[in-house]
Amino acid sequence: MSRAIKHLIGGLIIMTMGIPTAATANDLKLTIVNPQNLYDPAPNGYSTAVIVPREGRVAYISGQGGQDSTGALSPDFAVQVKQAYANLRSALDALGAKPDQVAKLTVFVVDHDMSKLEVLTRNVKDMFGEALPAQTLIPVPKLAIDPMLFEVEAVVVLK
Repeated sequence: MSRAIKHLIGGLIIMTMGIPTAATANDLKLTIVNPQNLYDPAPNGYSTAVIVPREGRVAYISGQGGQDSTGALSPDFAVQVKQAYANLRSALDALGAKPDQVAKLTVFVVDHDMSKLEVLTRNVKDMFGEALPAQTLIPVPKLAIDPMLFEVEAVVVLK
């Protein structure tokens, strides 16, 4: 993965992330945009906007919950979040993609409250580092399976 390059253009901070490509000159890049006149979302584990390159193919990963490979769900929110991101990583691996190719996440949290933000932020930063995708958190009363407490879906740019 190439290093992030920060640019300041007209009040916007733009970070460009290199996406590894197979021995071609076609170097796809996601461009992260965090306007200076808006709240800085990076400490909370996301970016305001991400621009996908014109040449990029897009894949959509269905919501990944906290089930282990047997389908079991821990009753603990933090355990489910960690497992859901591990499941997301497995889906990325199956696509031949890396975390820095994720442009957008949507997360669904059952009975969301502010105490859950630290768990969410830690897991996002652990997986994505500085290549923070755009992200939306949607509080919900329940998910598809009653014991599910968390679900994450992703939009990915493929090479």
